[in-house]
Amino acid sequence: MKLGIVIVAAGRGERAGSPEEGPKQYRSIGGRAVIEHTLARFLSWNDTSPIVVVSHADDAALLSPILQRLSAGARILVVTGGASRQQSVLAGLEALASEEPTHVMIHDGVRPFVDADMLDRIVALHAAGADVVLPALAVTDTLKRGDDGHAVETVSRQGLYAAQTPQSFAYRDILAAHRAAAASGKTDFTDDASIAEWAGIPVVLTEGSVDNVKLTLKRDITMADEKLSLGLPDVRTGNGYDVHQLEAGDGVTLCGIFIEHNQRLKGHSDADVALHALTDALLATCGAGDIGDHFPPSDPQWKGAASRIFLEHAAKVVRDNGGTIMNADVSLIAEAPRIGPHRQAMREALSDMLGIALERCSVKATTNETIGFVGRREGIAAIATATVVYRGRPL
Repeated sequence: MKLGIVIVAAGRGERAGSPEEGPKQYRSIGGRAVIEHTLARFLSWNDTSPIVVVSHADDAALLSPILQRLSAGARILVVTGGASRQQSVLAGLEALASEEPTHVMIHDGVRPFVDADMLDRIVALHAAGADVVLPALAVTDTLKRGDDGHAVETVSRQGLYAAQTPQSFAYRDILAAHRAAAASGKTDFTDDASIAEWAGIPVVLTEGSVDNVKLTLKRDITMADEKLSLGLPDVRTGNGYDVHQLEAGDGVTLCGIFIEHNQRLKGHSDADVALHALTDALLATCGAGDIGDHFPPSDPQWKGAASRIFLEHAAKVVRDNGGTIMNADVSLIAEAPRIGPHRQAMREALSDMLGIALERCSVKATTNETIGFVGRREGIAAIATATVVYRGRPL
């Protein structure tokens, strides 16, 4: 799948304050323009996909220094938008044609808090065969229909969703739909998913994010600035410790890597002491108990199970609670086997299981200087530390 990204940023933002304050996408929040935050989110998530920024003809002087600061001007194409959002999106889609993407995300430039987890969910749905993916949140407020200043009817909120962006599409399909809508003279579409619906393309819903707000009013911009300027990062560190007994065997599994040895680790699962400790460390960052709470050793379904199941579950628990795993560190305490020759493979396995960069995964090993149960080669111990940043949860 080759992904393109269109950032729509040609609006004037009449509801966001006086014209003297400038377009809302260039207002400052947390010391940077709104659109700079938006672009930075996409660049940190995927720095290889081409990005088209659809800008207003009058905004070149505002956008140019932002692209220079991001040091990504060579892969960001700027095109001029039209009189309406619909026209601007079509201009952005047309500009992507030379890149020949298979899929395209279309995002509002004034949604600066889009997060990587939601973007990953969208890509996963495309990989599973969805042509259109719409992030949305179920409506929770009671809805009223009004007339002449009076509430005349309560509207059922069952099955109602508030749409967000990025809305993501099979590129050729949404380009054809936009062209057809323009040719027909239809201009009343409120988002790109509604154009797909009009064209008869099925739209798949995925969970949006409460943080992924669109900055529409002046108050929205003020609150976003306060959130970025005054909010403290919620950084949490969890620790885990585990030990398993050694017995006669043909090898041990550590950090998901099998190492031939004249002993094996004794346990209900594969007894991967390193992954067990790291599982506990991750669960600790959101108060989700320990590995035994989620995978009781008394449950026969986990007999002989690969411990990556436990670690990947803990990572999902963290992400479901709004966390982003920043670092994972494992220290193994063993007299044998030698860990050094397998350290890189272990780090790569952790990177794959946790979905984080290799540089954020550390594996170390030491002996116990022939002291104690480890020194007598009766067992192997592991200590793990995980660092997680949680969004929207002030200290």
